[in-house]
Amino acid sequence: MQQDPRLADLLERIASALERLAPPPPPAADLARADAFVFEAASGRLRPVARVAAPPLELLCGIDRVADILLANTRRFARGLPANNALLWGARGMGKSSLVKAVHATVAREVRPAPALIEIHREEIDHLPRLLQLLAGQPRRCLLFCDDLSFDTGETSYKSLKAVLEGGLEGRPANVLFYATSNRRHLMPRQMIENERGTAIHPGEAVEEKVSLSDRFGLWLGFHPCDQPTYLAMVARYARHYGLDIVEDELRRQALEWATTRGARSGRVAWQFIQDLAGRMGRRLEAEAGA
Repeated sequence: MQQDPRLADLLERIASALERLAPPPPPAADLARADAFVFEAASGRLRPVARVAAPPLELLCGIDRVADILLANTRRFARGLPANNALLWGARGMGKSSLVKAVHATVAREVRPAPALIEIHREEIDHLPRLLQLLAGQPRRCLLFCDDLSFDTGETSYKSLKAVLEGGLEGRPANVLFYATSNRRHLMPRQMIENERGTAIHPGEAVEEKVSLSDRFGLWLGFHPCDQPTYLAMVARYARHYGLDIVEDELRRQALEWATTRGARSGRVAWQFIQDLAGRMGRRLEAEAGA
């Protein structure tokens, strides 16, 4: 049957119009531009970060054991050796995200080219497979980082995360490692897991589906609320590092008063106290540490 030339011309014009309307594909990731990036899911691009707010690793106090484990794991990955995905879970303000950034900064000084630190926001975790496609085949190793990762009732994006971490046909690219921080050990609220137990035909299998997400992380590093001596050690270490000249007993008194007004003791509270103290003393802090 002979094709109507007018129809062929119409189809060609429609195809050309659709090509003009379609957004251009994102350019290939240029990982040589920086040591750190933020993944922007809307555009599919990696935005370079000129300066990462990473504290010196030696400033982080009270988490020495988990710091050693994460540093050793990251060093192995940077050198092309086998390494595990890591979940840093536990108490707020105890330095989970600061540790990831500090470890990366430490390894970046030791190994060149350093692994690229790439942050993906928790709200965009369902775009993680697209990010992995962007990074697969890149010569540079990439350390993906998601801060404050958790899932609420009704969310299903955790299933794609499970496949990315270990399962699925393609699996995780060999040049990519995934670190996440969370206040929850199993990334899901207990109520969500219990609801599955009560409504499922096979309650045990439903609970296993939720809990197994955390099992995909080879490293579970726990961060626990600090006691008073650890809190005061954090304050003292900050004060020494930044050269804040204050009598030890007075530093202790003010630090305890600050913690009492906040109703908590943590690395974040200690850092906030040091910022307040430095401001009252008219001293500048040459770099932000955070917690």
